[in-house]
Amino acid sequence: MNQLIKAHVDNLRSQDREAQNEAYTYILQQTEKPVDWAYEVWDDLVRDLRHTDNHVRAIAAQVLANLAKSDPRNRMKKDFPALLAVTKDERFVTARHTLQSIWKVGIEPKMQKIVVDGLADRFQECASEKNGTLIRYDIIQDLRNLYDHVQDETIKEKALALIELEEDAKYKKKYAGVWK
Repeated sequence: MNQLIKAHVDNLRSQDREAQNEAYTYILQQTEKPVDWAYEVWDDLVRDLRHTDNHVRAIAAQVLANLAKSDPRNRMKKDFPALLAVTKDERFVTARHTLQSIWKVGIEPKMQKIVVDGLADRFQECASEKNGTLIRYDIIQDLRNLYDHVQDETIKEKALALIELEEDAKYKKKYAGVWK
């Protein structure tokens, strides 16, 4: 890992929000494609999923989701439950940012079923949560994003089956709109 990337990675935990945001933007941009330094930061990012600062938790989750494409050792298979747990974060904004990026993990064929099953379980368990309808919408959107990237019909079938579980016609229609 070069010094510029290392400096930005270190700043992901900065108390200076401007430095942290600059680092976050830079690292997300760098991890849009596979990188050779993923395992140099992996364990720290997994630890940061439980950091006391919710911004650090959200950043760690989003960077890990992006790093799934740089994981030939399949470490995400072991660490995915910790990533999915952040979708239940006490700070809803942190949970939502995690939820909106977690689909990227499923682009990797070895992780696709794990991600789809994890999202399906989350869809079913969140119904009674405070922001359950918004969480459900994000999950349906995640499945759509994943489907658009991998074109696997089983993802679409799973999403449509989840939509059918919604009892409120208004929300069922809203969720179905993602697939129009």
